[in-house]
Amino acid sequence: MSESQSCEIAVIGSGPGGAITACLLAEAGRDVLLIEDGSFLPLESCEPFSQEEMVQKYRNGGLTAALGKPKVQYVEGRCVGGGSEINSGLYHRTPPEILERWRREFQVEGLADADLLPHFEACERAVTVCPLPGKPPAASLKLHEGAVKLGWESLEVPRWFRYETQDNPSLPPKGTRQSMTQTFIPRALQAGCRLLSETRIDRIRRRGKRWILSGNRGEIEAETVFVCCGAIHTPALLRRSGITENVGNSLQLHPTVKAIAQFPEAVNARDMGVPVHQVKEFAPRFSFGCSISSPAYLSVGMVDHPEFAGEVHRHWQNMAIYYAMITGSGRGSVRPLPGFRDPLVRYRLSGEDLRDLAEALRKLGQLLFEAGAIALYPSLSGFGRLAGTADLDRIPEVLPAASSNLMTVHLFSSCPMGENRRVCAADSFGRVHGFDNLYIADASLLCTAPGVNPQGSIMAIARRNALQFLGKI
Repeated sequence: MSESQSCEIAVIGSGPGGAITACLLAEAGRDVLLIEDGSFLPLESCEPFSQEEMVQKYRNGGLTAALGKPKVQYVEGRCVGGGSEINSGLYHRTPPEILERWRREFQVEGLADADLLPHFEACERAVTVCPLPGKPPAASLKLHEGAVKLGWESLEVPRWFRYETQDNPSLPPKGTRQSMTQTFIPRALQAGCRLLSETRIDRIRRRGKRWILSGNRGEIEAETVFVCCGAIHTPALLRRSGITENVGNSLQLHPTVKAIAQFPEAVNARDMGVPVHQVKEFAPRFSFGCSISSPAYLSVGMVDHPEFAGEVHRHWQNMAIYYAMITGSGRGSVRPLPGFRDPLVRYRLSGEDLRDLAEALRKLGQLLFEAGAIALYPSLSGFGRLAGTADLDRIPEVLPAASSNLMTVHLFSSCPMGENRRVCAADSFGRVHGFDNLYIADASLLCTAPGVNPQGSIMAIARRNALQFLGKI
């Protein structure tokens, strides 16, 4: 890259929001420059869910946290394709009751279920959203089995995967995640979009009628800018640039507590991949699922129970990681710090959140023991192993903030969209209030926690907003 470069439209960030935006604008004949902080790596550059993947594709190797009591560990993708390159690929549409709340409280226009339907359908075709064409992993079936025995609603969640033809139907099918580097980014490049990877933008400012983007590779001029850096780094960039109204004040996430379950029989294998069942009996308040459960992840999950660490080495095939995810009512903030590359992220769980997490953990334990688990190791430091349903009474009514190790992979709502200027950073279609030719197109726009995996919402809203920008809806 030369010292300065110009384009009609600069898209900062290449995750689902940025990739779809860049693709649709380039296919409409616009001059688009897609800018990404991380490297351009193919899916096959490393083993999925490995330590190498965390080093290559996670921001700070996955060592990021929202500070509070308790803190909440979170992960972000830092590569071309963003979070779509590292996530589990589970897909949900935005629940209609959530869309109704956003329309009512945030005054978002054009967001009825019928308005989003064509965008959901188009994105689902583009990334091949489909159910698993074969037998789910054993750990996934355990979750389903426990739910069925208790009479709770359990469902197989579709994924954005393209599956291979398989001769042995008794084995879990193999497939390829249809991430942004497999779908929208190749389309964008084919349409003439230019891509700059390993390019960090630190600030944006106006110079006459154009935007100037300053970063590690000099300056870039653009007529229009779409900021698509995710729920943490979009508000951080805007605030570093002096754009602060309702920016970075309302971060929300899905606080998640985990438990390793040990069974008398094998439920795990090195090629198991991500289980596909979720339990929605208590949604939207909380939901259950099964996580990646490789030996390395099991070992990390056992740090709260060092006296039982040897169980992973001896019996990892009989163990899997399960989670309870709450929608949550807490709020957080994002603030850049002078001299630091990454912003300060804070998040405060409410008392209701800690009660919901405790109840969710007890019910998750009930389900897993019903499915045949012989031991549970919850992500509570110093809490000890749970050996049966009677031990679930040891879980307090309110999860202890001092010893709870929480995490999340879902972050949003730091720059909410809508016409309610008291709380919204951008209008109903992503234009930042008070600024010309400046847009947001990522998870920041989601007004509140959706209670489901958010990538389906992000993709549909990004497509809707890009077509609105082009005058096509």
